[in-house]
Amino acid sequence: MNKEKIVEVLIHNIREVLPEMDEYSFQSEDTLSDLGADSVDRAEIINLMLEELSLRIPRVELAGVSNLGELVEVLHGKLQSA
Repeated sequence: MNKEKIVEVLIHNIREVLPEMDEYSFQSEDTLSDLGADSVDRAEIINLMLEELSLRIPRVELAGVSNLGELVEVLHGKLQSA
């Protein structure tokens, strides 16, 4: 799966958890916190992403991710090595 598809999946899942972001134009520098996601929302978005991408990785491996662009990079890397 390429990075563009991962971005599409991520945006879809963010909008599912945070419907108020429906018209928002996402940037790679955005953080889930800046978008208004609390800790439960962030966990739900990550779980949806991992499920949809069929990835089974410890959540701690995502702890250092600071924005959406980095999240896409890490998930893409995990998919390439899976």
